Amino acid sequence: MTRSEVVLVGVDGSAASLHALDWATAYAHRVGWALHIVCSYSLPSFTAASLDGGYAALDDTTIQEGAKAVLVEAQNRVADAGVRATTEVATGDAAGVLVELSADYGLAVVGTRGRGGFTERLLGTVSSALPAHAKCPVVVVPLRAETNRGVSWTPPDISSDEPGTAAGAADAETGVAPGVAEIREVRRIVVGVDGSPQAERALQHAIVQANAWGAELTAVTGVPVGNAGMLAWLPSSIDREQVLADIGAGMDVLVDRYEAENPGLRIRRIVLDGTGAELLTEFSTASDLVVVGSRGRGGFRGLLLGSTSQAVLHHAACPVLVVNKHCPD
Repeated sequence: MTRSEVVLVGVDGSAASLHALDWATAYAHRVGWALHIVCSYSLPSFTAASLDGGYAALDDTTIQEGAKAVLVEAQNRVADAGVRATTEVATGDAAGVLVELSADYGLAVVGTRGRGGFTERLLGTVSSALPAHAKCPVVVVPLRAETNRGVSWTPPDISSDEPGTAAGAADAETGVAPGVAEIREVRRIVVGVDGSPQAERALQHAIVQANAWGAELTAVTGVPVGNAGMLAWLPSSIDREQVLADIGAGMDVLVDRYEAENPGLRIRRIVLDGTGAELLTEFSTASDLVVVGSRGRGGFRGLLLGSTSQAVLHHAACPVLVVNKHCPD
């Protein structure tokens, strides 16, 4: 097994990062890959007027032990999943560490909406910078209870101090103990297609995911031609239905080619009035994975992703796979 057949996962002990680990474990189990679980930390420093240098560094022993404890929890969580897992404690900014490591892995996975650690700032340093700069595709997994429909794989319950005991009685219908996030099997994948090279690469990766999961794939194009749309300035004589039809014909040329290259694969095509971000966010409520492309403009402190991918990451109800310009074909 090569590193390209390993999923890189960033964890920090938060519920969101552990939920992302669950998703990564389900994926690795599905495709026969391994996991590499990373917890990173940065050493804070503070001014010390009594020191000639002006700064004093904190002893990292306690922080390092905390990171190791997070990895022990993560490894215990995946122990019974039938997936080989390795762990690593890394020193440095979490986003920078994962971006650097991503060059050696086939997929990276992180979570959003935790409190503290990686996810204190929704789509902050890690969950925004990593998709923009990673050298492999990145899945950002939101922790939103209202989206947990249909359980395909449930992580072992490790929330009790006593081995083999659950935190609470399992739900009679789902079999999931209270407080344990459910993981949806990927049955419906939606990919944004707009004719750009980035979107075509997103389509390529969406096909890979559809084949891996045995999932239904839908290509969606948004054309804002309505009265409130960006093209509302078009003369009233313009046939807006014809505009949609023309865009759809262009999509067909692209999608037909990829169907021909993938015998047995059928890709649904949808062209609707609206922006790509709006439509993909709406479709995410009835999908299990949304795939978007991004040029990954800007530095860590700038606009990290394009408006569509940024908006989808902020608001999607299901995991989002981002394919940036640095990802291999």
